[in-house]
Amino acid sequence: MRKRNWVQDNIRSVFEAYGYGPLGTPVFESWEMLKIKSGEDIVNQIYYFKDKSGRELGLRFEWTASLARVVASHRELPKPFKRYAIGPVWRYERPSEMSRREFWQMDVDIVGVSDPIADTEVLAVAVDCLKKIGFEGFMIRLNDRRLLESLIRVAGLPTDRYTNIFRAVDKRKKIGDEGVIEELEKIGAPKDASMRLLELTSTKGDPRETLEKTRARISDDVQGQLACDTLSAIVDYSESFGIAPYLIVDLGLARGLDYYTGPIFEVYAEGFEGAGSIAGGGRYDSLVETFGGEPTPMTGISMGILRLVTLLEKMEVFQGKDLGPKVYVAVASDTVRSSAIAIAQDLRRAGVQTEMELLNRGLRKQLDNANRKGFRKVVIVGERELNEGCVSIRDMGTSEQRMVKIEDLVEAL
Repeated sequence: MRKRNWVQDNIRSVFEAYGYGPLGTPVFESWEMLKIKSGEDIVNQIYYFKDKSGRELGLRFEWTASLARVVASHRELPKPFKRYAIGPVWRYERPSEMSRREFWQMDVDIVGVSDPIADTEVLAVAVDCLKKIGFEGFMIRLNDRRLLESLIRVAGLPTDRYTNIFRAVDKRKKIGDEGVIEELEKIGAPKDASMRLLELTSTKGDPRETLEKTRARISDDVQGQLACDTLSAIVDYSESFGIAPYLIVDLGLARGLDYYTGPIFEVYAEGFEGAGSIAGGGRYDSLVETFGGEPTPMTGISMGILRLVTLLEKMEVFQGKDLGPKVYVAVASDTVRSSAIAIAQDLRRAGVQTEMELLNRGLRKQLDNANRKGFRKVVIVGERELNEGCVSIRDMGTSEQRMVKIEDLVEAL
C-alpha cells in the first residue's frame, strides 16, 4: 500500500501540473450503460448484479463510460473539461502477477477538443508520470481506428464486420496469426484476405517513415488518409511536447473496446516478458451521444497501478526509498513521556512523519522495534538530555548517535 500510495501521489501531482481536476463517480453504474460500446469480451468481464429494487447494475470496469454519462448530463461544463480519476475498477478475469479482478486505475481525459493536440497532451502526461516515478524503458505505440478500417478494406475483408475484425487483430499476441485467421474465418473472411490483413498490420516503426509507406498502400482511401493526417499531427505536436523519442506507429494496434473512433495508443514496458501494456487509451468522439448527449470530442489515457508497482519493484526503484514514517521517538523513561509527546507533536506539525513509542517498553526493545519497522532515525528523549535542552538522534544504519538542541531538531532531521 505504501508503494501504491507513493506511485499514486506522484502521478496525481503530474495530473494536476497539467491542469486536470478530480472527478468522482459511483463504483456501480447501470448495466445497460456499461454494455454500450464495450465489446463482447469486456461485457463478459463485467461484474453484474441486481439491487433490492431489481435494477440491473454493474461494477465499473474502467472510468470512461462514467465520464461520458457525466458529460451527457451536464452540458454546462466549461470546455475543455479536463478531469482525472483515481480508484478501483473490476473485471472478472483470471488473476495473474500483473492483473487482479479488483485493481486501481488512474485516468486523464480531455473533453471538447477535436484537434490532435489533445491526444498528444494526454500522451505527454503519461510520459511525465512514468518519468516522475522512475520508470525506464517504455515506448508508445500509435494507431488509428479509421486507418485499421482502411487496411481492412484494402485487404478485401467484409466491411460490415469491423468490430469483429478489430477484436481478432487485438488478440493477435495471445492467439497468434493462425488464431486470428481462424477467428476471421468465423465471419466469412477468405484466408488470402486475412493473410493480407496480417501482413498490412505487421507494419510498425519510425512514425514518419511508417505513415509515408502506409499512405502509398491505402492509395485514395479518404478515411485512411485522414487518419494518417491525424497521426502525423500527433507526431508533429510530440516534438513540442518533448515526447517524440517515445513514439512508434504500430498498424497492428487495435485495442479491444468498441467505442474508439480515431487515434488509439498503448504504452509498453520494453524488456519485461509478459508485462504487456502499462497504459492505454484513445479518442472516442461518439460516446457521449450514445448516452443522450450532444456530439462531443473526447480523448484520454489510463494507467494501471498494480502493473506499475510490480514493474517498479523489478526495477528496484523502491530500494532506498523511505515510504513510511521517517522518525521514531523513543522514550527513555516514564518521567519524560510528556516531553516526548510534545517533541513528537512538534515534529509532526513541522511536516516530519513521526511515530512514537506507546507501549512503555524499555529503550532496547524500542530500538529493536524501530529497526524492525525500518526507521532510519530514532530521536531518544532522556532525562539527562532534556535537562540540557537536548535530545539524541540515533542513525539506525550506522548506530552513530549525537545530541542536538531541541530547537534545532527539525532542521537536523
